[in-house]
Parts: sequence; structure tokens; C-alpha cells
Amino acid sequence: MFNTYFKTKVIHKKNYLLKAGEVCKYEAFVIKGCFRVFSIDKNGNENVLYFAISDWWLSDIDSFTNQIPSQLFIQALEDSEILLINKSNKVKAYQEIPKIERLFRIMTQKFLVSNQRRILQNHSLTSEERYQYFLANYPQIAQKITNIQLASYLGITHEFVSKIRRKIAQKK
Repeated sequence: MFNTYFKTKVIHKKNYLLKAGEVCKYEAFVIKGCFRVFSIDKNGNENVLYFAISDWWLSDIDSFTNQIPSQLFIQALEDSEILLINKSNKVKAYQEIPKIERLFRIMTQKFLVSNQRRILQNHSLTSEERYQYFLANYPQIAQKITNIQLASYLGITHEFVSKIRRKIAQKK
């Protein structure tokens, strides 16, 4: 019954689920594929907030919740399939299936914990340590993204990612 609140959508590689300036109308569950959620700063630099792969959720939670224009882009990095739920269906699901609200609360808490850990790592770990942590904890994502995308996520240049990789290779 829960799946009746969702609609399935295929997003092809390099296509967008959301662009900055649009209002985010959906939260999405990734059935298969890979996405990046990023912003573009005033200098034209891309800043990756996170990646989402199979069994992960993605959205611009600020835009979705407050129905304001997004500052984010959500782009498929490979052909992907997602389940979409709009705001009114989410509210209906909460009302009709009370356990769903608990599920979304727990997912939101896990997302907040993940963001808090990332902020702490960005403040306390070196670039190389952040790189090693990402590879150790998200190997399935690391296989799907470019050095440039990883560098953007880590807040370093792609040249520095190459330098870190060379350094690690020399140690082996």
C-alpha cells in the first residue's frame, strides 16, 4: 500500500532531477543508479554536498519542505531509476500509515547524523584522511564518480586528489 504514494521515473545519465531556481516537488528514493547533489558558487565552482546511490534518498529538503526555489542541482551520474513522492502524498502517507512518519523521522535523524559527522571531519581531518575515509566507507560510490566530482565533495582540487592517489600507490 505504501508504494501507491510513489511514482517511478527513469533519469538518464547527465540529466537533472532538479536545477537551482526550481522548487523541489519530490523526495526521491534511488532504486538503481547514482546521483550527485551540488551547488554552483559565484565563481562557477561546483560544490558536491552528497552522492546518492541505490537504496538512498535524495532531495533538496529546504526547497521541498518550504516550497522555495532550490539552490541545488540534482544530476544523474548514470542511467537511474527512482521512486518519487510529492509533499501531499507524503502527508497522506503520514496520516494513513502512522508508522511511515516514524520511518521518515528516523531517516531524517540518520541524515542529520551523517551531515554532522561530515562537518566534523571537514574541520578535524586532513584532506588525505577525508579521502581515505570516503574510499573506506563508500567504495561503491567511489567506483561511479570522477576525480573531479570526488575532489568537489572533499573540498580539494582534483590535482590534489591525484597527488594523494600517487602517494598512496607509492606506499604499496
